[in-house]
Amino acid sequence: MFDNLSDRLGNVFDKLKGRGALSENDVREAMREVRIALLEADVALPVVRRFIDAVTEKAIGSEVLKSVTPGQQVVKIVNDELVEMLGGTGEDAEPRELNLNAKPPVVIMMVGLQGSGKTTTTAKLGKLLKEKHGKKSMMASLDVNRPAAQEQLKVLGEQVDVATLPIVPGQQPVDIARRAMEAAKLQAADVLLLDTAGRLHVDEALMAEMKAINAVSAPTEVLLVVDSLTGQDAVNVAQSFTGEVPLTGVVLTRMDGDARGGAALSMRYVTGKPVKFAGTGEKLDAIEAFDPSRVAGRILGMGDVVSLVEKAAATIKEEEAEALAKKMAKGEFDLDDLRMQLKQMQNMGGLGALAGMMPGMKKAKAAMQASGMDDKVLLHMDAIIGSMTPKERKLPKLMNAKRKKRVAAGSGTQVQDVNKVLKMHQEMAKAMKQIKKMGGLKGLGALFGKGGMGAAMPGLGGPGGGMGGLPGLGGGGKGPSVDPDTLPADLRDMLNKK
Repeated sequence: MFDNLSDRLGNVFDKLKGRGALSENDVREAMREVRIALLEADVALPVVRRFIDAVTEKAIGSEVLKSVTPGQQVVKIVNDELVEMLGGTGEDAEPRELNLNAKPPVVIMMVGLQGSGKTTTTAKLGKLLKEKHGKKSMMASLDVNRPAAQEQLKVLGEQVDVATLPIVPGQQPVDIARRAMEAAKLQAADVLLLDTAGRLHVDEALMAEMKAINAVSAPTEVLLVVDSLTGQDAVNVAQSFTGEVPLTGVVLTRMDGDARGGAALSMRYVTGKPVKFAGTGEKLDAIEAFDPSRVAGRILGMGDVVSLVEKAAATIKEEEAEALAKKMAKGEFDLDDLRMQLKQMQNMGGLGALAGMMPGMKKAKAAMQASGMDDKVLLHMDAIIGSMTPKERKLPKLMNAKRKKRVAAGSGTQVQDVNKVLKMHQEMAKAMKQIKKMGGLKGLGALFGKGGMGAAMPGLGGPGGGMGGLPGLGGGGKGPSVDPDTLPADLRDMLNKK
């Protein structure tokens, strides 16, 4: 979503960081470019003015202009202000967690326009509350206007294994809300999620219905669901609801889309309420807590390693990780292990999603797109390994010319593609042996700097045809090495334990 804005800001800051000293005019000129970038990203004008004024005031201070690295200091100030714009962090920031401490059933009321994704988001929250918070939830659809809206929530409830209120044809929203309250109490539900009706636009009838439901159910949380693809219109909708319903937070859907990001950046300032969740896809587990510091890091190209680690923890099976760790300790790594790693990458969102979360990977991601490379590469590699016999996967040295032709024909690829997969395995197997030889973490640099996946991914530059300057994805063994001491302390501890 933030790619265009991120590119524009990246160009501005590259110019600043390339200078040894900055003048006040340099800063003001850079801020003019930042202002244009934000306006083009559809950020609300009052938000842009406030942001630019705050950054300029801090950036032209003597401690910045006279510092050894003024460009870096300006980037830090912009990062801090972006975090503040998105909701802030620390003790002064509004709480973004759902308030689940009220007397059960805790009522969460979902409001928003038709088509914003309320029903799907309701099901996603029900699944999230069950799996991450251990809460027994019930969902009820109060949408009697849209055809099959209640049936849709019932089907979604069955998919996420969350109870839904039985449908009574002809019953009105306020009566459904009362019945839902009683049913939730009888079934000892911890949380009741009310999926209210939407409209194509804000009108008096909609607001009157919202107020009546609010009075009957006394919700602890009133979440406004907004489609982030609608840009500035999303901000206008938020303003309309803010004046009529006591909102407690916002959920931004379709954050994985190609919108310019203005709605996400403007929402907190316009509503005065925190963005609590972001929908990141169509799947029912594609929802994540909205974290201003992480979003700011993505916008400024700093990556989001925390989200990457969380996604890995949620995706990678513990027993598989332990089995691989034991093999790594012995210096072993066969093609079955490589196949397992490829599948885990697919489950985590593919190459593009992973590249977007890693610091300094912005240019690599752009190179991937420019070369036409996508996640089909992972599927092709999986097909190649799947076309081998179990013995060949266990002992790749058996792969002679005749076997390679058979595997290429079986996987619908070329012999050179089979060679690239074998080379990739060879490089990673070498790295595993070095990790064993050098004693755990100290050998990790070998894994990042010896070609790795780049050997199997052509078209992205670099001596070996791989991803060139990318750590761990570099081409032909000439990628840069990574000093393990520069890794975050938590990651170092985790790897040392392994």
